[in-house]
Amino acid sequence: MNPADLGLPVDVPSTALFTDHYELTMLQAALANGTADRRSVFEVFTRRLPEGRRYGVVAGTGRVLDAVENFRFDTAVLEFLRERAVVDMRTLDWLASYRFSGDIWGYPEGEVYFPGSPLLRVEGSFAECVLLETVILSILNHDSAIAAAASRMASAAGGRPLIEMGARRTHELAAVAASRAAYVGGFTSTSDLAAGFRYGIPTVGTSAHAFTLVHDTERDAFQAQVASLGSGTTLLVDTYDVAEAVRTAVEVAGTGLGAVRIDSGDLLLVAHRVRQQLDELGATGTRIVVTSDLDEYAIASLAAAPVDAYGVGTQLVTGSGHPTCSMVYKLVARAASADPKAPLVPVAKKSSGGKTSIGGRKWAARRTDAEGVAEAEVVGTGAVPASLADTQLLVQLVKAGEVVARESLEAARDRHREALASLPLSATQLSRGEAVIPTEYA
Repeated sequence: MNPADLGLPVDVPSTALFTDHYELTMLQAALANGTADRRSVFEVFTRRLPEGRRYGVVAGTGRVLDAVENFRFDTAVLEFLRERAVVDMRTLDWLASYRFSGDIWGYPEGEVYFPGSPLLRVEGSFAECVLLETVILSILNHDSAIAAAASRMASAAGGRPLIEMGARRTHELAAVAASRAAYVGGFTSTSDLAAGFRYGIPTVGTSAHAFTLVHDTERDAFQAQVASLGSGTTLLVDTYDVAEAVRTAVEVAGTGLGAVRIDSGDLLLVAHRVRQQLDELGATGTRIVVTSDLDEYAIASLAAAPVDAYGVGTQLVTGSGHPTCSMVYKLVARAASADPKAPLVPVAKKSSGGKTSIGGRKWAARRTDAEGVAEAEVVGTGAVPASLADTQLLVQLVKAGEVVARESLEAARDRHREALASLPLSATQLSRGEAVIPTEYA
């Protein structure tokens, strides 16, 4: 059995209701006035990066493909819409046979992006494309925010392993998606078994303070854990007195104790003291794992500490202060009529307040310098300049309604590592600043 084939359980029969009411009322009006069949191009982009971020990370692409495939209006869903009088019978009849039959192009998962990058391009009739807006944005905004936070934390960790531990800090289904996005962004494992089952992410975990407290003594708890899990386990040493716990842990497990975990206090100071104590006790190979509401700044502050791994929860699953990427899904071109041969006409929103958009079906490429370091994100319409033809970023994900570019999480994870390495070194700085490369329009 391949768990990835099971699909993520949800509380409604399909992804079709992961949408906003007005998507369906727009559809009803478009069907009535003849614009529903107009060939259209929608694009996902963000006008700016979250404050202080130097780059964004594309995550959730695989989940978007699953959502598009499962966007079906079955009997129960149609009955719900009929009972609520959301749309008329003509529209319900149209929805009953809905299957996305268009094309989707996008930045591959794990790639980095910048303001104006056309992250996803959805092409088809207005009717079939407009319905996908909400579900696409909900996935990409959430997952890309988590992946960006994970990427910054992974950079701050400097190669030390990162454990995703945020399941108890968010919605149960969001926790699974967050684990997936964190893995793309550079985390090495998760505590969430559902994420391990669904996506094959390595899972880890040993015990919490409750396990120590349920025993009469800390020694009893350690003995029980080592007897059950072996001396290579990780013992939690900050329930009472850390120094006493470390001494007891080595006495119980021996110098081959796998690791100790510290979850409170001045982590920098405590880690140094614990390392010294472990070495003096002969447990020189015992690793130190720290947790306790870490973010990228806290991880960076521990760079010089004898810490071997980090466990991160709340700050990761909330995007480390930026839980969304402010991505939007905008119509950028549409045919002049419902005639399949009608030419596409660029369209764009023109308004005050910085919410304008640029019309036209876009391509994107990343210009690099002589050493292969990125120097600009180039976005344009029309013909792609020959000098940029080999550096285009969008790949076809769906062709005539069929997914053509599904890939493993490992591939997305590797791509992100390579994409980040191609950016200027300042991309990984945690100091606030603008996007590490500019977006140019051709």
